[in-house]
Amino acid sequence: MKPLFVLLISIAWTFTGAQHYYQGLMDYLENRLLAIEDRMQLWHDLSQRYHTEMKDFKKLTTEAMDGLRNDHSTLFKDLEGAGVRVDRVEREMDYVEAQTSPRACALKTEKVVEQEAWGLQESRVEEEDEEEWEELLSRVSDCVEIISGIRSVKILKRVGSPKGMWTRDPRSSKVYVFNGTSGDTIYQFDSVRDFSRSLGVTSSRNIRLPSDWSGPGSAVYNGFLYYIQQDSDMDVQVVRYDLLTGSVTDMTMFPVESHASVYSLNPETVADLAADDEGLWLLYAPSDSEPNISLAKMDAATLDIEQIWDTRCPRENAEAAFVVCGTVYVVYNTHLASRSRVQCVFDVNDMVISEEAPLLYFPRRYGAHTSLKYNPEEKQLYGWDDGYQIIYRLTMKRKLLA
Repeated sequence: MKPLFVLLISIAWTFTGAQHYYQGLMDYLENRLLAIEDRMQLWHDLSQRYHTEMKDFKKLTTEAMDGLRNDHSTLFKDLEGAGVRVDRVEREMDYVEAQTSPRACALKTEKVVEQEAWGLQESRVEEEDEEEWEELLSRVSDCVEIISGIRSVKILKRVGSPKGMWTRDPRSSKVYVFNGTSGDTIYQFDSVRDFSRSLGVTSSRNIRLPSDWSGPGSAVYNGFLYYIQQDSDMDVQVVRYDLLTGSVTDMTMFPVESHASVYSLNPETVADLAADDEGLWLLYAPSDSEPNISLAKMDAATLDIEQIWDTRCPRENAEAAFVVCGTVYVVYNTHLASRSRVQCVFDVNDMVISEEAPLLYFPRRYGAHTSLKYNPEEKQLYGWDDGYQIIYRLTMKRKLLA
Protein backbone atom coordinates (compact mmCIF):
# COMPACT_ATOMS: atom_id res chain seq x y z
CA MET A 1 0.00 0.00 0.00
CA LYS A 2 2.82 2.32 0.79
CA PRO A 3 4.51 2.11 -2.64
CA LEU A 4 1.19 2.87 -4.33
CA PHE A 5 0.76 5.92 -2.17
CA VAL A 6 4.24 7.12 -3.02
CA LEU A 7 3.53 6.61 -6.72
CA LEU A 8 0.34 8.63 -6.51
CA ILE A 9 2.15 11.39 -4.65
CA SER A 10 4.87 11.45 -7.35
CA ILE A 11 2.33 11.61 -10.18
CA ALA A 12 0.44 14.39 -8.42
CA TRP A 13 3.68 16.30 -7.90
CA THR A 14 4.72 15.86 -11.51
CA PHE A 15 1.33 16.97 -12.73
CA THR A 16 1.42 20.00 -10.47
CA GLY A 17 4.91 20.91 -11.83
CA ALA A 18 3.74 20.50 -15.40
CA GLN A 19 0.82 22.79 -14.73
CA HIS A 20 3.13 25.41 -13.35
CA TYR A 21 5.43 25.03 -16.39
CA TYR A 22 2.65 25.33 -18.93
CA GLN A 23 1.13 28.21 -17.00
CA GLY A 24 4.50 30.02 -17.10
CA LEU A 25 4.85 29.31 -20.81
CA MET A 26 1.36 30.67 -21.48
CA ASP A 27 2.11 33.74 -19.39
CA TYR A 28 5.35 34.29 -21.37
CA LEU A 29 3.59 33.90 -24.71
CA GLU A 30 0.82 36.24 -23.61
CA ASN A 31 3.35 38.84 -22.55
CA ARG A 32 5.18 38.54 -25.88
CA LEU A 33 1.93 38.90 -27.81
CA LEU A 34 1.02 41.95 -25.77
CA ALA A 35 4.45 43.43 -26.49
CA ILE A 36 4.00 42.73 -30.21
CA GLU A 37 0.56 44.33 -30.10
CA ASP A 38 2.07 47.36 -28.37
CA ARG A 39 4.79 47.59 -31.03
CA MET A 40 2.21 47.21 -33.80
CA GLN A 41 0.12 49.94 -32.25
CA LEU A 42 3.19 52.15 -31.99
CA TRP A 43 4.06 51.44 -35.64
CA HIS A 44 0.47 52.19 -36.63
CA ASP A 45 0.56 55.49 -34.73
CA LEU A 46 3.92 56.40 -36.28
CA SER A 47 2.65 55.48 -39.74
CA GLN A 48 -0.38 57.67 -39.24
CA ARG A 49 1.84 60.52 -38.09
CA TYR A 50 4.27 60.07 -41.02
CA HIS A 51 1.35 59.88 -43.42
CA THR A 52 -0.07 63.10 -42.02
CA GLU A 53 3.33 64.77 -42.20
CA MET A 54 3.83 63.57 -45.78
CA LYS A 55 0.42 64.96 -46.75
CA ASP A 56 1.32 68.28 -45.14
CA PHE A 57 4.73 68.25 -46.88
CA LYS A 58 3.13 67.43 -50.24
CA LYS A 59 0.69 70.27 -49.74
CA LEU A 60 3.51 72.69 -48.92
CA THR A 61 5.55 71.44 -51.88
CA THR A 62 2.59 71.84 -54.22
CA GLU A 63 2.01 75.37 -52.99
CA ALA A 64 5.72 76.16 -53.34
CA MET A 65 5.80 74.72 -56.89
CA ASP A 66 2.71 76.71 -57.83
CA GLY A 67 4.39 79.81 -56.46
CA LEU A 68 7.61 79.05 -58.37
CA ARG A 69 5.60 78.40 -61.52
CA ASN A 70 3.87 81.74 -61.16
CA ASP A 71 7.19 83.45 -60.43
CA HIS A 72 8.74 81.74 -63.49
CA SER A 73 5.86 82.87 -65.67
CA THR A 74 6.17 86.42 -64.36
CA LEU A 75 9.95 86.39 -64.81
CA PHE A 76 9.62 84.99 -68.35
CA LYS A 77 7.14 87.76 -69.25
CA ASP A 78 9.49 90.35 -67.71
CA LEU A 79 12.41 88.94 -69.71
CA GLU A 80 10.36 88.97 -72.90
CA GLY A 81 9.43 92.57 -72.23
CA ALA A 82 13.06 93.40 -71.49
CA GLY A 83 14.13 91.68 -74.74
CA VAL A 84 11.60 93.74 -76.70
CA ARG A 85 12.84 96.92 -75.02
CA VAL A 86 16.48 96.01 -75.68
CA ASP A 87 15.72 95.35 -79.36
CA ARG A 88 13.89 98.68 -79.54
CA VAL A 89 16.83 100.48 -77.92
CA GLU A 90 19.24 98.76 -80.34
CA ARG A 91 17.15 99.85 -83.31
CA GLU A 92 16.96 103.40 -81.97
CA MET A 93 20.73 103.45 -81.38
CA ASP A 94 21.32 102.11 -84.89
CA TYR A 95 19.02 104.78 -86.26
CA VAL A 96 20.80 107.55 -84.32
CA GLU A 97 24.18 106.20 -85.42
CA ALA A 98 23.00 106.04 -89.01
CA GLN A 99 21.80 109.64 -88.83
CA THR A 100 24.99 110.96 -87.25
CA SER A 101 27.62 108.71 -88.85
CA PRO A 102 30.09 110.14 -91.43
CA ARG A 103 29.58 109.62 -95.07
CA ALA A 104 30.34 106.17 -96.44
CA CYS A 105 33.56 105.14 -98.11
CA ALA A 106 33.27 107.13 -101.32
CA LEU A 107 31.93 110.57 -102.13
CA LYS A 108 28.39 110.63 -103.41
CA THR A 109 29.46 111.66 -106.90
CA GLU A 110 32.03 108.90 -106.99
CA LYS A 111 29.40 106.37 -105.90
CA VAL A 112 27.18 107.47 -108.78
CA VAL A 113 30.08 107.01 -111.17
CA GLU A 114 30.79 103.53 -109.76
CA GLN A 115 27.15 102.49 -109.98
CA GLU A 116 27.06 103.85 -113.53
CA ALA A 117 30.09 101.79 -114.44
CA TRP A 118 28.49 98.61 -113.14
CA GLY A 119 25.13 99.41 -114.79
CA LEU A 120 23.17 98.76 -111.55
CA GLN A 121 21.12 101.95 -111.45
CA GLU A 122 19.62 104.20 -114.05
CA SER A 123 22.05 106.61 -115.59
CA ARG A 124 22.18 110.09 -114.07
CA VAL A 125 24.88 111.40 -116.40
CA GLU A 126 25.33 111.27 -120.12
CA GLU A 127 27.09 108.28 -121.71
CA GLU A 128 30.81 108.61 -122.14
CA ASP A 129 33.29 106.47 -123.96
CA GLU A 130 35.23 103.59 -122.38
CA GLU A 131 38.40 105.58 -121.75
CA GLU A 132 36.52 108.26 -119.81
CA TRP A 133 34.80 105.58 -117.67
CA GLU A 134 38.15 103.98 -116.83
CA GLU A 135 39.55 107.36 -115.86
CA LEU A 136 36.60 108.06 -113.60
CA LEU A 137 36.75 104.60 -112.02
CA SER A 138 40.43 105.05 -111.25
CA ARG A 139 39.54 108.04 -109.10
CA VAL A 140 37.11 106.07 -106.91
CA SER A 141 38.64 105.89 -103.44
CA ASP A 142 39.45 102.64 -101.65
CA CYS A 143 36.70 101.31 -99.44
CA VAL A 144 37.19 102.36 -95.81
CA GLU A 145 33.86 101.35 -94.28
CA ILE A 146 33.15 99.33 -91.18
CA ILE A 147 29.79 97.99 -90.00
CA SER A 148 28.27 100.04 -87.18
CA GLY A 149 25.02 98.13 -86.73
CA ILE A 150 22.15 96.12 -88.18
CA ARG A 151 19.51 98.55 -89.41
CA SER A 152 16.68 96.13 -90.14
CA VAL A 153 15.80 92.47 -90.64
CA LYS A 154 13.54 91.00 -93.29
CA ILE A 155 12.50 87.34 -93.12
CA LEU A 156 11.82 86.63 -96.76
CA LYS A 157 10.49 83.05 -96.65
CA ARG A 158 11.30 79.48 -95.68
CA VAL A 159 12.28 77.01 -98.35
CA GLY A 160 14.51 73.96 -98.47
CA SER A 161 16.67 72.28 -95.87
CA PRO A 162 17.66 73.63 -92.44
CA LYS A 163 21.14 74.24 -93.90
CA GLY A 164 21.89 75.99 -97.15
CA MET A 165 22.96 79.26 -98.76
CA TRP A 166 21.50 82.01 -100.89
CA THR A 167 23.09 85.09 -102.40
CA ARG A 168 22.80 87.77 -105.09
CA ASP A 169 25.34 88.78 -107.69
CA PRO A 170 26.34 92.41 -106.91
CA ARG A 171 26.47 93.16 -110.65
CA SER A 172 22.94 91.91 -111.44
CA SER A 173 19.57 91.30 -109.84
CA LYS A 174 19.78 87.51 -110.08
CA VAL A 175 19.44 85.42 -106.92
CA TYR A 176 21.03 81.99 -106.44
CA VAL A 177 19.84 79.35 -103.97
CA PHE A 178 21.98 76.43 -102.75
CA ASN A 179 19.71 73.98 -100.94
CA GLY A 180 21.43 71.69 -98.42
CA THR A 181 25.14 71.25 -97.86
CA SER A 182 26.12 69.58 -101.14
CA GLY A 183 24.77 68.85 -104.61
CA ASP A 184 25.24 69.49 -108.30
CA THR A 185 22.24 71.79 -108.81
CA ILE A 186 21.64 75.43 -107.91
CA TYR A 187 18.47 77.49 -108.44
CA GLN A 188 18.50 80.86 -110.19
CA PHE A 189 15.78 83.50 -109.84
CA ASP A 190 15.59 86.76 -111.78
CA SER A 191 15.23 88.84 -108.61
CA VAL A 192 14.60 88.73 -104.89
CA ARG A 193 10.98 89.56 -105.57
CA ASP A 194 10.60 86.58 -107.92
CA PHE A 195 12.16 84.34 -105.29
CA SER A 196 9.87 85.62 -102.54
CA ARG A 197 6.77 85.07 -104.70
CA SER A 198 7.70 81.59 -105.88
CA LEU A 199 6.34 78.39 -104.39
CA GLY A 200 9.52 76.73 -103.27
CA VAL A 201 11.93 76.61 -106.22
CA THR A 202 9.37 75.64 -108.86
CA SER A 203 9.71 78.89 -110.85
CA SER A 204 13.51 78.90 -110.81
CA ARG A 205 15.99 78.11 -113.54
CA ASN A 206 17.84 74.96 -112.52
CA ILE A 207 21.58 75.13 -113.19
CA ARG A 208 23.26 71.73 -113.31
CA LEU A 209 26.96 71.96 -112.47
CA PRO A 210 29.61 69.63 -113.89
CA SER A 211 30.61 68.62 -110.35
CA ASP A 212 29.15 68.71 -106.84
CA TRP A 213 29.55 71.80 -104.71
CA SER A 214 30.54 71.00 -101.12
CA GLY A 215 29.33 73.02 -98.16
CA PRO A 216 27.43 76.34 -98.03
CA GLY A 217 30.58 78.34 -98.81
CA SER A 218 30.05 79.36 -102.45
CA ALA A 219 30.10 82.90 -103.86
CA VAL A 220 28.67 84.62 -106.94
CA TYR A 221 30.76 87.50 -108.24
CA ASN A 222 30.73 89.38 -111.58
CA GLY A 223 28.69 86.72 -113.36
CA PHE A 224 30.80 83.82 -112.14
CA LEU A 225 30.06 81.16 -109.57
CA TYR A 226 32.92 80.18 -107.28
CA TYR A 227 32.36 76.98 -105.35
CA ILE A 228 34.22 74.37 -103.29
CA GLN A 229 34.68 70.93 -104.79
CA GLN A 230 36.05 67.80 -103.10
CA ASP A 231 37.29 65.08 -105.45
CA SER A 232 37.53 61.34 -104.81
CA ASP A 233 40.83 61.83 -102.96
CA MET A 234 39.07 64.40 -100.74
CA ASP A 235 41.29 67.19 -102.09
CA VAL A 236 39.75 70.64 -101.79
CA GLN A 237 39.45 72.64 -105.03
CA VAL A 238 38.04 76.07 -105.85
CA VAL A 239 36.08 76.05 -109.12
CA ARG A 240 35.27 79.11 -111.27
CA TYR A 241 32.09 78.57 -113.30
CA ASP A 242 30.78 80.97 -115.95
CA LEU A 243 27.04 81.36 -115.33
CA LEU A 244 26.51 82.87 -118.79
CA THR A 245 28.17 80.15 -120.89
CA GLY A 246 27.62 77.30 -118.43
CA SER A 247 31.22 76.12 -118.41
CA VAL A 248 34.12 75.81 -115.98
CA THR A 249 36.74 78.45 -116.78
CA ASP A 250 39.32 77.66 -114.11
CA MET A 251 40.04 75.42 -111.15
CA THR A 252 42.73 75.39 -108.48
CA MET A 253 43.79 73.08 -105.68
CA PHE A 254 43.84 74.61 -102.21
CA PRO A 255 45.99 73.48 -99.25
CA VAL A 256 43.13 72.56 -96.93
CA GLU A 257 42.65 69.25 -95.12
CA SER A 258 39.33 67.79 -96.22
CA HIS A 259 38.22 67.07 -92.66
CA ALA A 260 39.17 70.52 -91.34
CA SER A 261 36.07 72.73 -91.17
CA VAL A 262 36.49 76.48 -90.96
CA TYR A 263 33.62 76.86 -88.44
CA SER A 264 33.18 74.40 -85.58
CA LEU A 265 29.39 74.89 -85.46
CA ASN A 266 29.06 74.18 -89.21
CA PRO A 267 31.39 71.25 -89.92
CA GLU A 268 30.09 70.98 -93.51
CA THR A 269 31.86 74.24 -94.40
CA VAL A 270 35.35 73.12 -95.38
CA ALA A 271 36.09 76.57 -96.81
CA ASP A 272 34.04 79.73 -97.25
CA LEU A 273 34.29 82.01 -100.29
CA ALA A 274 33.33 85.66 -99.88
CA ALA A 275 33.13 88.67 -102.20
CA ASP A 276 33.17 92.35 -101.31
CA ASP A 277 34.17 95.71 -102.83
CA GLU A 278 37.80 94.61 -102.98
CA GLY A 279 37.36 91.24 -104.70
CA LEU A 280 37.32 87.55 -103.84
CA TRP A 281 38.35 86.04 -100.50
CA LEU A 282 38.61 82.56 -99.02
CA LEU A 283 38.18 81.72 -95.34
CA TYR A 284 39.60 78.36 -94.33
CA ALA A 285 41.49 76.31 -91.73
CA PRO A 286 44.79 74.80 -92.96
CA SER A 287 44.38 71.81 -90.64
CA ASP A 288 42.06 70.51 -87.96
CA SER A 289 44.69 71.29 -85.31
CA GLU A 290 44.83 74.96 -86.33
CA PRO A 291 42.75 76.94 -83.78
CA ASN A 292 42.28 80.10 -85.86
CA ILE A 293 40.58 81.00 -89.12
CA SER A 294 42.89 81.88 -92.01
CA LEU A 295 42.09 84.35 -94.81
CA ALA A 296 43.35 84.31 -98.39
CA LYS A 297 42.95 87.04 -101.03
CA MET A 298 42.33 85.45 -104.43
CA ASP A 299 42.54 86.78 -107.95
CA ALA A 300 38.97 86.41 -109.19
CA ALA A 301 40.12 85.79 -112.78
CA THR A 302 43.01 83.34 -112.28
CA LEU A 303 42.25 81.98 -108.78
CA ASP A 304 45.84 82.74 -107.80
CA ILE A 305 46.51 83.35 -104.10
CA GLU A 306 47.72 86.93 -103.64
CA GLN A 307 48.19 86.98 -99.87
CA ILE A 308 47.35 84.96 -96.74
CA TRP A 309 46.64 86.15 -93.19
CA ASP A 310 46.04 84.54 -89.81
CA THR A 311 42.94 86.35 -88.58
CA ARG A 312 43.51 85.31 -84.94
CA CYS A 313 39.76 84.64 -84.82
CA PRO A 314 39.13 81.22 -83.22
CA ARG A 315 37.23 78.52 -85.11
CA GLU A 316 35.66 77.26 -81.88
CA ASN A 317 31.95 78.21 -81.63
CA ALA A 318 32.13 80.07 -84.96
CA GLU A 319 29.09 79.56 -87.20
CA ALA A 320 29.80 81.83 -90.19
CA ALA A 321 31.80 84.83 -91.38
CA PHE A 322 31.71 87.50 -94.08
CA VAL A 323 34.03 90.18 -95.49
CA VAL A 324 33.25 93.88 -95.89
CA CYS A 325 35.86 96.28 -97.30
CA GLY A 326 38.69 93.90 -96.46
CA THR A 327 37.48 93.38 -92.90
CA VAL A 328 36.51 89.89 -91.73
CA TYR A 329 33.56 89.61 -89.33
CA VAL A 330 33.32 86.22 -87.60
CA VAL A 331 29.91 85.31 -86.18
CA TYR A 332 29.74 83.13 -83.06
CA ASN A 333 27.01 81.19 -81.33
CA THR A 334 26.62 78.26 -78.94
CA HIS A 335 25.93 74.56 -79.55
CA LEU A 336 22.43 75.18 -78.19
CA ALA A 337 21.63 77.94 -80.64
CA SER A 338 21.14 81.35 -79.02
CA ARG A 339 21.68 84.89 -80.28
CA SER A 340 24.37 85.15 -82.95
CA ARG A 341 27.00 87.83 -82.47
CA VAL A 342 30.10 89.24 -84.14
CA GLN A 343 32.85 89.11 -81.54
CA CYS A 344 35.99 88.87 -83.64
CA VAL A 345 37.01 91.30 -86.37
CA PHE A 346 40.14 91.27 -88.53
CA ASP A 347 41.14 94.00 -90.99
CA VAL A 348 43.76 93.24 -93.64
CA ASN A 349 44.88 96.89 -93.68
CA ASP A 350 45.22 97.09 -89.87
CA MET A 351 42.75 99.97 -89.78
CA VAL A 352 40.43 98.14 -87.38
CA ILE A 353 41.25 95.99 -84.38
CA SER A 354 38.83 93.53 -82.83
CA GLU A 355 38.83 95.26 -79.43
CA GLU A 356 37.71 98.59 -80.94
CA ALA A 357 35.13 97.19 -83.34
CA PRO A 358 31.47 97.43 -82.30
CA LEU A 359 30.01 94.27 -80.75
CA LEU A 360 27.19 93.34 -83.12
CA TYR A 361 24.28 91.12 -82.12
CA PHE A 362 21.88 89.60 -84.63
CA PRO A 363 18.19 89.64 -83.65
CA ARG A 364 17.15 86.30 -82.13
CA ARG A 365 15.32 84.27 -84.74
CA TYR A 366 15.18 80.51 -85.21
CA GLY A 367 18.48 78.71 -84.83
CA ALA A 368 21.96 79.40 -86.10
CA HIS A 369 23.24 80.75 -89.40
CA THR A 370 24.52 78.24 -91.90
CA SER A 371 25.82 81.03 -94.13
CA LEU A 372 26.03 84.81 -94.33
CA LYS A 373 26.80 86.41 -97.71
CA TYR A 374 27.51 90.13 -98.08
CA ASN A 375 26.32 92.15 -101.08
CA PRO A 376 28.53 95.26 -101.38
CA GLU A 377 26.15 97.09 -103.69
CA GLU A 378 23.14 96.82 -101.38
CA LYS A 379 25.14 96.72 -98.13
CA GLN A 380 23.06 93.75 -97.06
CA LEU A 381 23.68 90.28 -95.70
CA TYR A 382 21.88 87.28 -97.14
CA GLY A 383 21.48 84.78 -94.30
CA TRP A 384 20.25 81.19 -94.11
CA ASP A 385 18.87 80.39 -90.64
CA ASP A 386 17.26 76.97 -90.06
CA GLY A 387 15.71 76.99 -93.53
CA TYR A 388 14.63 80.64 -93.38
CA GLN A 389 16.03 83.11 -95.91
CA ILE A 390 16.77 86.40 -94.15
CA ILE A 391 18.07 89.79 -95.32
CA TYR A 392 19.98 91.99 -92.86
CA ARG A 393 20.38 95.65 -93.82
CA LEU A 394 23.57 97.13 -92.41
CA THR A 395 24.63 100.61 -91.35
CA MET A 396 28.19 101.72 -92.01
CA LYS A 397 30.72 104.22 -90.73
CA ARG A 398 34.25 105.13 -91.69
CA LYS A 399 37.14 103.16 -90.29
CA LEU A 400 39.26 105.01 -87.77
CA LEU A 401 42.68 105.55 -89.26
CA ALA A 402 45.54 104.44 -87.05
